[in-house]
Amino acid sequence: MLTISTLGHADAERAIKVIADSILTDGKCAVIAVADHQGELIALSRLDGAPYPSILIAANKAWTAARERRPSMDVGQAARAPGTGFDMGCYGDSRYTGFGGGLPVIVDGKVVGAVAVSGLSTQEDIDLAKKGADAILQG
Repeated sequence: MLTISTLGHADAERAIKVIADSILTDGKCAVIAVADHQGELIALSRLDGAPYPSILIAANKAWTAARERRPSMDVGQAARAPGTGFDMGCYGDSRYTGFGGGLPVIVDGKVVGAVAVSGLSTQEDIDLAKKGADAILQG
């Protein structure tokens, strides 16, 4: 029998609070998504004023990071690599994305979920997702 570790709702709430507090302190808005080990949403929060497209993008960033076991931006960079890039459409699921801001949460070498942010600059999305992942890991 397999025993699978995955993020839970309390983990998602902790990440969302840390990220939302940081975003709101800066007077900005974005969408925050937290997914389980398979990339399925546990929680999603769209802060007031966040762009509507960021809802799906944040969810897809988290899904990609969990499924691929690496940051969503790494998937995008690999797809765009000259001479070795690939068509992400060949992955067979439209949820794959290469935008930066989706990070896997890794415990004991295993991906237990992912945190993603969308709606700000790529670097801000990445930095905020890292804050959320760190909040989960620090428990």
